[in-house]
Amino acid sequence: MILLSWNVNGLRAVVQKGFWEWLAGSGADVAGVQESKIQPGHEADFAGTNDYKAVWSSSTVKKGYSGVGCLYRVEPLSIAMELPDAAFGGEGRLLQLEFEEFYFFNVYFPNGGRGPERLAYKLGYYEAFLAHAEALRRQKPIVVCGDFNTAHTALDLKNAKANEKTSGFLPEERAWLDRFTAAGYVDTFRLFEPGPDHYTWWDYRFKARDRNVGWRIDYFFVSEELRPKVKRAWIESSVLGSDHCPVGLELDCR
Repeated sequence: MILLSWNVNGLRAVVQKGFWEWLAGSGADVAGVQESKIQPGHEADFAGTNDYKAVWSSSTVKKGYSGVGCLYRVEPLSIAMELPDAAFGGEGRLLQLEFEEFYFFNVYFPNGGRGPERLAYKLGYYEAFLAHAEALRRQKPIVVCGDFNTAHTALDLKNAKANEKTSGFLPEERAWLDRFTAAGYVDTFRLFEPGPDHYTWWDYRFKARDRNVGWRIDYFFVSEELRPKVKRAWIESSVLGSDHCPVGLELDCR
């Protein structure tokens, strides 16, 4: 299976920049989209294509905000939205698709940069997600993709020292990713590329993308039991249309 993930920073805008054409040529069996910004009731405008069905989870607490979607040509066994903990519902941040071999999570994790309250919300969301993933992992392995809104190590952003007090690279945010990986979740990109200068998000300001001054905050993780099935993991940095670029994963599910 070929799996893709992309924070499109507004689906309506990226559709005008070739999104459907990118998807048609991608070979993806499942594509996760974050920050769709679709308003509830407008999901039918993006019902998919002849090749892909679509499911969307939109924010009900704020218009034009957050939102995730999955486009798939392999039919899932089941679909669920949001975390079980109602304290973290309403913002359209999670879709869970069950396949024969694994649970697939598409998640747009909160941004902690809007003050202490949102940072606490982000860290709480991290904890609630890990608990939910671990519960489901007792049944079958886990694949999780999306915008985690945190660069894990100094290799994952251009200016680590200058951002040590910036949300997205705070010690407490990175500590959760340490705990996540220690619990047996594998950063698939790092199985193939251990070096620096590989990013998935660039600030629109200061021509950051042109200069490759970026952050790697979009990931594919798999639970340890899927590690032997990982064939490829990559970043599609040449794909434009958003301040993020797509990331991909190929699994051998035979």
